[in-house]
Amino acid sequence: MSKSGYRIDAVEVDDPRAVDLRTLLDADLDERYRDADADDTPAFAARRAAALAVHPEQVVATLLAVEAEGTPLGHVMLRRLGAEWELKRLIVLPAARRRGVGRALTAEVVDRARRGGAARVILQSGRMQPESLRMYAAAGFRPIPVYEPYVETMPRSLCFEYVF
Repeated sequence: MSKSGYRIDAVEVDDPRAVDLRTLLDADLDERYRDADADDTPAFAARRAAALAVHPEQVVATLLAVEAEGTPLGHVMLRRLGAEWELKRLIVLPAARRRGVGRALTAEVVDRARRGGAARVILQSGRMQPESLRMYAAAGFRPIPVYEPYVETMPRSLCFEYVF
């Protein structure tokens, strides 16, 4: 247990706590981007959903920040996207914010990718997530152009890399 009162555990993609946190993240992102996406046709929305989908066979690690008794505080995934290593689905519960959970999860993803032989870690975010953008910048991520699979359906994405 860290002095912050939580630890980082690797779990299966379908761990119920991980699934629950991803569901909360989906709801939060839907609320943040609902107005921006309001004019999307159903076909365009389906293409965006396909671009955002994370398939279990791509996942290198699913990580949870948990308190001593196992209560989850946050979640992140590391996935292989072709030849790239991508940070995906980072969420920190509101009650756990400002405790370093997001930084710890991000650092663990970066470390795992480094140990796995990655040249860099990439991620996709957006302007409606200012707290995430600040944390990624503080963690050493630098802006890059929007990359596939986000170019067509999310061309205004804010994408970043952490280069080893």
